[in-house]
Amino acid sequence: MKRSLYRLLMEAAAVLAVLIIFGIPMLFVITNAGKTSTEAARSTIGLSETPQYWSNITEVLKAANYMLPRAFYNSTLITVLSILLLIGAASMAGFILARRSGRPISVINFFVMAGLMLPPSIVPTIWVLRLLGLYKTIHGIVFIEAALNFPFAALLYRGYMGAIPKELDEASFVDGCTGLQLFFKVIFPLLKPISVTVAILSSINIFNDFVNPLYFLPGAKNATVQLTLYNFISMYFSQWNLLFADILLISIPPLIFFILFNKKIVSGMVAGAVKG
Repeated sequence: MKRSLYRLLMEAAAVLAVLIIFGIPMLFVITNAGKTSTEAARSTIGLSETPQYWSNITEVLKAANYMLPRAFYNSTLITVLSILLLIGAASMAGFILARRSGRPISVINFFVMAGLMLPPSIVPTIWVLRLLGLYKTIHGIVFIEAALNFPFAALLYRGYMGAIPKELDEASFVDGCTGLQLFFKVIFPLLKPISVTVAILSSINIFNDFVNPLYFLPGAKNATVQLTLYNFISMYFSQWNLLFADILLISIPPLIFFILFNKKIVSGMVAGAVKG
């Protein structure tokens, strides 16, 4: 009985901590996004006497020649292309890492693990992008995002691949499948749960990324949703209500996405851990 009560108190304390850490700042943003500039300058959490959410949001959407709608388009395009490239590359890498052994695979595993720990080098990466003609392009930032998320995704695929019996490979080869046919027609359809997990986790990270677009995709026309905050701070340094309205707008899509797919995230992560 005491143990159950202790567990209940601990769970309640954890929920309360989450509400304080994440709920109060979000409530602060929501309430101030609908205030006038004078009310928002007071930095209180109370509601406005005359809420003006629509006018604030409209002004933010029209600002800087409709920068925010253009940023939503750029971020969505970058996220979709990065996820497609990431799933294709990481799933094939995970298949090879799980199915083969030996010194070359150990070396590859080492570099994959190093990719999780070592930070990206900004200046050399910019130099390479310039050399390839990909600097300040959507294609360039897509390759960057996919590469940075590759190690984590490859390890997830490798762990999940351990549940797929090798006998399936042998049976497919007996039936006349080539290596590519084996992967795309037999193995890849079985990876749907972990692919959904990789897609959701990585898409949230890529959509919310601030640093990489700042360095590798500069320019007002190339702005992403997170960079609009950087640009709007100078525009709205005395109009905090509009800045909070921008924060509210760019927070809604990832929040809805996470709420809709959080069960798939947990199930995919658990499946990969257990089956690995």
